Amino acid sequence: MEVITTAAGWRSVLDEARRAGRRVGFVPTMGALHAGHASLVDAARADCDLVTTSVFVNPLQFGDVADLDAYPRTLEADAALLEAHGCDVLFAPDVLEMYPRHPAPSCTSVHVTGASEGFEGADRPGHFDGMATVVTLLFNLAGPCAAYFGEKDFQQLCVVRQMVLDLGQPVEVVGCPTMREPDGLAMSSRNVRLTPAGRSVAPVLHAALLAGAASAEAGADGPGMCAAMEATIRTEPSASLSYAAAVDPETLAPVAQLAPGEQVRLLIAASIDGVRLIDNLAATVRPVR
Repeated sequence: MEVITTAAGWRSVLDEARRAGRRVGFVPTMGALHAGHASLVDAARADCDLVTTSVFVNPLQFGDVADLDAYPRTLEADAALLEAHGCDVLFAPDVLEMYPRHPAPSCTSVHVTGASEGFEGADRPGHFDGMATVVTLLFNLAGPCAAYFGEKDFQQLCVVRQMVLDLGQPVEVVGCPTMREPDGLAMSSRNVRLTPAGRSVAPVLHAALLAGAASAEAGADGPGMCAAMEATIRTEPSASLSYAAAVDPETLAPVAQLAPGEQVRLLIAASIDGVRLIDNLAATVRPVR
């Protein structure tokens, strides 16, 4: 696996691959990689001739400097995992390579209206602007490619899809299924910050989503699905609920009454041990028998 730290060098390697007729697959990450990230690399490896991954802890996505400082940097382990899963090129720039004016604020940012404005966007102001800005920069450098994102961050996936459509970026956005631990907890770099007690109760988020999906299958409306999720979260006193929502999977608009057989996406966020966890699940309203 080739490791590149400069934007010009990375762009050159990917341009050369395309000139040779190779399809480029790209997995953007912030490092601290786990099996969920590995599944994205596996998906890119299955679809593409050259697979590239970026590891960059993006300061624009953190509203709290302490949260940024606490984010794990594990580049050596990340590189080993990527190479084991067939990544060809790792782009690992420093902050000044991506933002030459740093620590001065960037003069340009990308804001995606609609999909970015509720849920995580409401609770973490500026987060999606920071994400959209760095992903646009990475797409500009990478050029035409297929980019792989996990459905675990479903709102992020929707924001990226809208951004690519609106800006005409030459990128195919590929959503990949959420990877879970055996007890149902969605894999996340944040999980390592949980105490043993917190980790033991964290699967309550997935249990809440399953309760919401069961209520959908039983014919509940949107508010009924939310009530089922909230009731499950309340069974765990150490979990502090931020939101539980039933939304349109395309627009993320909250849903009320749905037709039989209609698809809905259930979203949930809660804090345990002061660690914010998010998860989501697709559900289907009971079809006509």
